[in-house]
Amino acid sequence: MITMSSMTSHKLVLFFAISCLLLRKKCTDASVRPLCKESERKALLEFKHNLQAMDSSGHDALSSWKSTISPSLLKLHHLTSLNFIGNDFNGSLIREFFGSLKNLKLLDLSNANFGGPIPSQLGNLSMLETLGLGGNSIDMTFRHNFKKMFSIGKLEWLSHLSRLKRVYLSFTNLSNANDWSQVISHLPFLEELFMTDCDLPSISSSSHSSANSSTSLTHLDLSANNLPSSAIYPWLFNVSRNLLHLNLSSNQLKGPIPKAFRNMNAIKDLYLSDNLLTLAENQVRGDSVLSEIVKIPYITNLDLGYNLLNGSISKSIGQVSTLQVLRPVGNSFNGDVISEAYFSNFTYLRGLDLSYTYLTLEFNSGWIPPFKLFQIGLCSCKLGPRFPDWIRTQMYVQILDISASGISDSLPYWFWDSFPVLEYINMSFNQISGTFPDNSIRINYLDLSSNNFSGPLPHFSLDSMDMGTINLSKNKFTGPISPICNITHKEVSLELLDLSNNQFSGVVPDCFQSFRSLTALNLGDNSFSGSLPSSLGSLTSLEMLSLRANKFSGELPSSLRNCTRLKFLDLSDNELSGEIPMWIGQRLSSLIFLSLQRNQFRGRIPHQLCGLKYLQILDLSVNKISDTIPPCLNNFTSMAEKVSLDRRIEHHLSEVVSSKWFAQVQVRYVDEALFTWKGTKQNYPQLGLLLAIDLSCNKLTGDIPEELSSLQELVALNLSRKFFTGK
Repeated sequence: MITMSSMTSHKLVLFFAISCLLLRKKCTDASVRPLCKESERKALLEFKHNLQAMDSSGHDALSSWKSTISPSLLKLHHLTSLNFIGNDFNGSLIREFFGSLKNLKLLDLSNANFGGPIPSQLGNLSMLETLGLGGNSIDMTFRHNFKKMFSIGKLEWLSHLSRLKRVYLSFTNLSNANDWSQVISHLPFLEELFMTDCDLPSISSSSHSSANSSTSLTHLDLSANNLPSSAIYPWLFNVSRNLLHLNLSSNQLKGPIPKAFRNMNAIKDLYLSDNLLTLAENQVRGDSVLSEIVKIPYITNLDLGYNLLNGSISKSIGQVSTLQVLRPVGNSFNGDVISEAYFSNFTYLRGLDLSYTYLTLEFNSGWIPPFKLFQIGLCSCKLGPRFPDWIRTQMYVQILDISASGISDSLPYWFWDSFPVLEYINMSFNQISGTFPDNSIRINYLDLSSNNFSGPLPHFSLDSMDMGTINLSKNKFTGPISPICNITHKEVSLELLDLSNNQFSGVVPDCFQSFRSLTALNLGDNSFSGSLPSSLGSLTSLEMLSLRANKFSGELPSSLRNCTRLKFLDLSDNELSGEIPMWIGQRLSSLIFLSLQRNQFRGRIPHQLCGLKYLQILDLSVNKISDTIPPCLNNFTSMAEKVSLDRRIEHHLSEVVSSKWFAQVQVRYVDEALFTWKGTKQNYPQLGLLLAIDLSCNKLTGDIPEELSSLQELVALNLSRKFFTGK
């Protein structure tokens, strides 16, 4: 496997090799005068030497990138393009000497983990046509672990780059750049501007100049800046009427969409909701918005998700025959009934997401849609009780979400053979029944939870993709689960496997060494027996493990100490025995939830458990634990101090992008804690709302440690049915 450091080196070595080839041609072509100078050769050799030094020293060398990008690049007098996109510079500063590379036409440092201030010297690059400084809107490699680059003050330096055509500043901090709109408006050749999540200050009324020069602008992204409509609209409608792509999601737009949008006759992609990275929560109101939008003649991509649209969905939306993507997800249309008449003109439709609109779809049996969808999102719409047969005609669908749609029917016989490119299925929270075919099911992301499926565990075959998830919880599957051993191979990894709340039985196969990317494993509430497989210790990426309510026996395998990323460990309601291992407190230091309730553990509570400072729930009740309570339990920081707690343990798994037609589908998994509270077992998905220790029904003796009184944030402490003495 290629590590990040070696990938970084290989990318830059490739850059060096191409540069050498270009310069070699210039130096060896007999028909022209040699242009390659000795100084340029030396500069490239020095660049190569630094790369080789980094490659040989491994990942730690990433911290010395300041010396790797040396001023020797200044000797490359013919350099017109400098591209470091996608590398990791470990928060290093952008070197000021970049501003002296006067012949540069392209400078792209996007998604390369630079940090610190943006040097104003970049304003000296008067030949520059493309400038990329921010995070990349698709590659999320460093999105959550770098600090934004920032502008010390105004963006006046950018106005000196009058030849700019493309500017990418997304995920930089421009909160002090009060002049940003004026600067952008006076770049005469600007075609593309991306400023997602830049902390942009609001536009003052004095900035709404009528003499803007940037009439060439075709792509504009100002999403996730919390800009009010009073600031955006006057400036926007004054900038350009040639826009093809406009993203204003995650701002503070209020009221109906202005009629001025009609004047943007060229626009094709209009995002007033979320984009590929973020979910928007604008405040656009009124169903009249749709009747205004449909007057834009060539619109193909319309995203109005997660606003406050209400009333009836306008029938005029069906008049937009050019639409390829329609996404009013997350709005309330008062339970409107939608018939096939609404879709009769949608010949070119490729993405349809009506999720959480609570619309009722009533189509005649045998209806054949005029479109061929790649994405179908109908979560929480009413489709049932019959399984919608029109879906069979959508042979090119890649993403299918019909969860919580009121279907109480058998899965049709044709389903698994009708969609050759299907990679994501969510049919959860219905009452769909049926068994699975004997042949393998090829799928990458499958959620059939909370249904009535039965029979043996299907044979799955994941396609050649990086990751996959399988959730079959809360059904009626039976028998052994040996088929899981054939799910993964060297090209495919599984992130989530949830088979909980079924009727599976037998011994869990010892084959988890091939599941190294597994983040969450839930086999709880079944009838498994035997000892825990030692290969569970191979799951070094595991954050959640639940084996509760089975018949597992024997001691905990010591290999589990290797699962150092565990946050949630539930082994309750089994027949496990032996002493509570010391390594739980020594190695599993990230634990938030630990339950060993209702087992046969004996011996004392190891004082090493006191090192679990993030612990919010500890349940050791109903065992055979003896001796005294360790006073050091007051080291549970989450219970002793008022700190910001994780309200729930949420695992952000894969992000599925089916095609260019629609937004990402993010796969998440939330752990639910089962805890006995006031005599009743209850599920707590909001873990931070309950801080609890339950040591009841054991054989503990001695005094109750006074130190426990320091756990001031503790909500529940159960020490009942003990043999305490003293105070």
